Amino acid sequence: MKSQIKELVSQAIKKVYPDLEIPSFSMEEAEVKFGDYSTNAAMILAKAVGEEPKNIAQNIINSIEKADIIEEAIIAGPGFINFKISLPFLQGKISEVINGGDKYGSANIGNNKTADIEFISANPTGPLTVGNSRGGVIGDVLSNVLTKADWKVTREYYFNDAGGQIDVLGHSILKDDETQYKGEYIDELAKEIKGDNPREVGKLAAQKLIEEIKRTTQDMGIKFDVWTAEGKDLRETGKVDTIIGWLKEKKLAYEKEGALWFKSTDYGDDKDRVLIRSNGEPTYFALDCAYHKDKLVDRKFDKAINVWGADHHGDLSRLKGFVKALGYDDKFDILVHQFVRIVKEGKEVRMSKREGNFVLVDDLLKEVGKDVYRFFMLEYAPNSHLTFDLELAKEQSQKNPVYYVQYAYARIASILQKAENSGKTNLDLLKEPEEKALIKQLIKLPEIVEGIVGDYQVQKLPTYAIELADSFHRFYEKCPVLKSGNDELTSARLELLKATQIVLKNTLDLMGITAPKKM
Repeated sequence: MKSQIKELVSQAIKKVYPDLEIPSFSMEEAEVKFGDYSTNAAMILAKAVGEEPKNIAQNIINSIEKADIIEEAIIAGPGFINFKISLPFLQGKISEVINGGDKYGSANIGNNKTADIEFISANPTGPLTVGNSRGGVIGDVLSNVLTKADWKVTREYYFNDAGGQIDVLGHSILKDDETQYKGEYIDELAKEIKGDNPREVGKLAAQKLIEEIKRTTQDMGIKFDVWTAEGKDLRETGKVDTIIGWLKEKKLAYEKEGALWFKSTDYGDDKDRVLIRSNGEPTYFALDCAYHKDKLVDRKFDKAINVWGADHHGDLSRLKGFVKALGYDDKFDILVHQFVRIVKEGKEVRMSKREGNFVLVDDLLKEVGKDVYRFFMLEYAPNSHLTFDLELAKEQSQKNPVYYVQYAYARIASILQKAENSGKTNLDLLKEPEEKALIKQLIKLPEIVEGIVGDYQVQKLPTYAIELADSFHRFYEKCPVLKSGNDELTSARLELLKATQIVLKNTLDLMGITAPKKM
């Protein structure tokens, strides 16, 4: 709806000022008393045009093509244009939602292009912790949204099954002088794995741990399509050697102090980065180069998106520099998320994989369940720190946002189950402010999907779900459905509830959260 009105304004500007390049202007929701949407287009144009914003606003209004969507356009303040959406337009959207069903909210943005979304990618040196699993929910939901927008999505998990960390894991299990990882899981692995070679012990332990991680991600509601192992899929296949050869051939690598370096300062990094150490061992960066060449060049994804924790922030510039050198920077994005702070009984629970003092995803899932876990992990922008309140998460009341949204769905299911066919439906009877407000919420879902495809801000979904539940609850309090006193009105309100049920379900599905019919 917002994009439709914005397009009408753009077309009007072209008519009035045909020689002017249309600048960027906003279209935002207005306060209810002023209308439904508001734009600052006239004020943005004022300097370039050399006219008063109010005059420009009036010219735009006069040139807007007549459209069913707009009931009225009004100039406000110094030159804002406020738009009031036509009631018949809103009423007609109910049937569109119902006819769309589970496909409502879809967008044809991706055109069946391919996207690889890599997330979590925690190394198998311990069980999956809450600290590194936030990216799991973000990545999975982003995958759902892109799929809804007609992208063909591959969910991928990349892990190290070779190298220094695996050696350290082996030493820790053998409890020798080079022990670094501690915890109950290390003691359990020591009972199960026999041997005296740290590398071999580490590899066996990593195999067991990656199987545990696979089970945990399934319990989180995530199904990965591809599991890529550093040793098996990059080292042993020669892909690391191939990318090193390519960098040398392109004169993007040079030798210094017995090591091989990438010219990352040529691509905005603060210093050049080592690819091959003086002992001949490739760095994690060299492995990342091979891995991303595999994704973008060999497997030919149209888009590669990495969801990383903030501890990888230092790796951003060097990897982006390599991808730019490869010539694929327009197909590559990194979404960084901050860490999770777990609060239990008012106190923070500390997390450290090495000391064994951490919160396991498995344990938290047992306490709060998948739905609550996913909703809470999504609630805030990825670049914001997240405080996970265990008491609130376990609360089974409307204080808990997950319960609040799911209860709205269950209440609608209950009403529709009790309803009898009341005959003719006349949607023109839906005129109450609460009815209009609810319809306006319903038709935001396509815009939410398109917005997330553009900026990856998946927290828009839980925010929207709560706002939609708010609108439903206000409607339910003010507008009797089964006892409206008018069969046609009851029938119209039941149609509105059917549409609301569909949009709630589709929103919950995008978040990977169940929509219960009873609570």
